[in-house]
Amino acid sequence: MRIGIDLTWLKPKKSGGVEIYALSLINGFLDHKDKNKYILFLAKDNEEYIKSKVVDKRVEYVLCDTNANDVKGHLIWQNLKQYKVLKNNNIKFCFFPVYEMPIYKSKDIKCVTTIHDIQAHHYPEYFSKLENIWFNMAWKKVLKNSDRVVTITRYTKNDIEATFKHKNNIVYIYNPIVVDNNAIKDFKEIKSKYNLVKNKYYYTVCSMHKHKNLISLIETIKYIKEHNIKDIPNKLVISGVGGPNKENLLNIIKEYHLEDNIVITSFVDDDERNSLIVNSNCFLFPSLFEGFGMPPVEAMYLGAKVVTTKCTSLKEVTKGKCVYVNDPLSPKDWVSKIKKVQEMKRVKYHFDDFDVENVSRQYLDLFYEVGEK
Repeated sequence: MRIGIDLTWLKPKKSGGVEIYALSLINGFLDHKDKNKYILFLAKDNEEYIKSKVVDKRVEYVLCDTNANDVKGHLIWQNLKQYKVLKNNNIKFCFFPVYEMPIYKSKDIKCVTTIHDIQAHHYPEYFSKLENIWFNMAWKKVLKNSDRVVTITRYTKNDIEATFKHKNNIVYIYNPIVVDNNAIKDFKEIKSKYNLVKNKYYYTVCSMHKHKNLISLIETIKYIKEHNIKDIPNKLVISGVGGPNKENLLNIIKEYHLEDNIVITSFVDDDERNSLIVNSNCFLFPSLFEGFGMPPVEAMYLGAKVVTTKCTSLKEVTKGKCVYVNDPLSPKDWVSKIKKVQEMKRVKYHFDDFDVENVSRQYLDLFYEVGEK
C-alpha cells in the first residue's frame, strides 16, 4: 500500500507531544514487515529535521512549498494546493496525524485523521475569538471529511461524540509511549545543580496553564511548610515553565516565601528529566484536563511513585495504578495522598496498550480497512 503522511504542520522541537507521537508512530510502521511505501510530505522548514529522524528505504520524501512556522501561509497552501500535491504523487490514501487538513473533502483520496483533544472547547479563554471559531470549524470539517477519525483515549472519543453529536467514524487508539530506562543521567550531576537530596523532593512536569493546576502544588508545599509537617518532603522541582509564565510563578513563590522550597529548572533533556523522576520522593501530576497525559505514565514506566488526579483521561491511561486525589484543588488532599504513597513500594509498570508495535499495528490495520475499500 502507498501511504501518504502529512508532516507539513510539524514545527521541530515546538510541536511538543504531537511531534513525539507522529515520529514514534512512523518509526513503528517501519518496524513492521508490511510491504508498504511511506510518502512523507514535508515543509521547507522541517525537511532536514524529519529526514534525520525517519530513515528507511521504504520512505519517500516530498518537499512542499510551505513552511510549518508560517501558520497563515501554511493554511492557505493546505486548502488551495495540498490535495493537488497528493494527487501528483499518486496518493490515494493519506494519514493526517493532527486535525489540520483541507476543509473540503477529496473524492479521490481516502484519509484518516487524528484529533488529540478538544481543549479549546473546554478552555476557550486560552485562545482568541477568531482562533476558537477556527478550531470548532476545523474539528467539524475533520469529522465530516475524514473516512476515520482517531482519538487517543476512550475519554477523548466520548468527549468529541458528546460535543459534536457525531459517532459514525470515530475510533480510539492509544498513543505510543517509548521510555528508555537506560537514559538516566547520574544524579550526582543533578543534585548539586539544583541543591537536591535523593528521595527528599517531589517532581512535576507542568505548565502554568489553568487546566494544568500547578498552583495547587505550590499551595501544597505552602501547606506542608506552614503546618510544619515533618514526615514528608517540603521541596518541589518543576520543569516545563518558561517565558513570562516563569516570572509569574516566581512572583507567587516569593509571595508565599517558598524560595527555598521550590526549584524551577530550565529546559531538561530526557536523561536529566528521567533522573529527576527516578530520584524523587514521588511524581506529582495535578492536571484537570488531558486528552491523554503521558508524563505520569512515563514516570510509572521509570518506577516512580505517582500521585495524580482522576480528571478526564488520567485514570484511564494510568490504569488505576496510581494514588489519586479526590479534590485536585485541595492542598490537604494532596498531603493526605502524598503520605499514603510513602507506604508503597516502587514498581516499574509497563502497559502493552501503549507499545509502539501494538499501536502502530492498530493504525496500519485501520489504514488497510479504509484504503482498500
